[in-house]
Amino acid sequence: MSKDIDAASSTPLHPAAREAFLAALDRGYADPRRLHATARDARLLLDNAREATADALAVRPDEVSFTATGTEAVHRGLLGLAYRGLRDGLPIVHTAVEHSAVLHAARWGGTPLPVAVDTAGHVDLAQLPSTAAVVAVQSANHEVGTLQPVAEAGAQTGAPLFMDACASMGRLPLPQGWSAAAGSAHKWGGPAGVGVLLVRKGARWRNPFPGDDRVDERTSGFENVPAILAAAASLQAVVAERDEVNARQHALIALVRARVAAEVPDVQVVGDPDDRLPHLVTFSCLYVDGEALVHELDRRSFGIASGSACTSSTLAPSHVLEAMGVLTHGNVRVSLQRDTTREQVEAFCDVLPEVVRELRARVGL
Repeated sequence: MSKDIDAASSTPLHPAAREAFLAALDRGYADPRRLHATARDARLLLDNAREATADALAVRPDEVSFTATGTEAVHRGLLGLAYRGLRDGLPIVHTAVEHSAVLHAARWGGTPLPVAVDTAGHVDLAQLPSTAAVVAVQSANHEVGTLQPVAEAGAQTGAPLFMDACASMGRLPLPQGWSAAAGSAHKWGGPAGVGVLLVRKGARWRNPFPGDDRVDERTSGFENVPAILAAAASLQAVVAERDEVNARQHALIALVRARVAAEVPDVQVVGDPDDRLPHLVTFSCLYVDGEALVHELDRRSFGIASGSACTSSTLAPSHVLEAMGVLTHGNVRVSLQRDTTREQVEAFCDVLPEVVRELRARVGL
């Protein structure tokens, strides 16, 4: 039986998402812009999903838009805030540990200016400029779990603040201080192919891409109403249960951090030990290839991730770990599913030292 503890990139469908999706398949196929009965039905489902999402995230319904992916929400949110400043030649400022979706959008849109972080991954607030086209500060890091001081950053800079909340949306309440934010449904148990773009009422945001004649002027393309409704249903369910789930997962990750540090020689556990996502931990094993470690653990039915969560396909060192100044070699990330048990976590911690010893022995260590 597989013990999958790789939930940071994507999670299984929450039961609430599956139920809502199946129920909406027959009712949500029509074009929500049209006036006939089936179209009005689809529009009602879409509006209900917007209301439910807004309620779960404590924002206004008219601040919620649905995109095709979380990456699209990041691009629209960041570049839509930056357009005025880019016209005046101002840089796109971002923390050095942002997701690659932010980095790619910053390079595409203008002149990027990274801001340093400390060894735990926290942004150096003193380096945030007072003027910029936009300042991008993620809510939580997708690789190491460290939470960022978004509210403090928003209060300090005079520029509009974009927040990539894909790693934390649903799992934690949204912080304050942002003008636009992005989330991704498949990270909280919704279906893949649904992103959430939040734009604060009154924010100076403009669509950075060609417009469309859809229901929502901030997005484009035909709405996948059943998937959007499923995303909203799962978000509501995750928010309702997160106090219990977060407390359990926070304790399990604390157990992993402690046992890995105590039982695996030459290892570095990274990220803030307390001010972090509840379900995620990253550590680096010296003298061990991360991909080899993933394969050996997979042979023992433990599914984990290796390397940079956003650029692993390039086989390049993680830019997040490099920016933090921590060990990048032999890096693995553990991220718990909502139903991961203590027994599974203990079993992983039991087998890890043996696997690391075997891999080191293969290279004569």
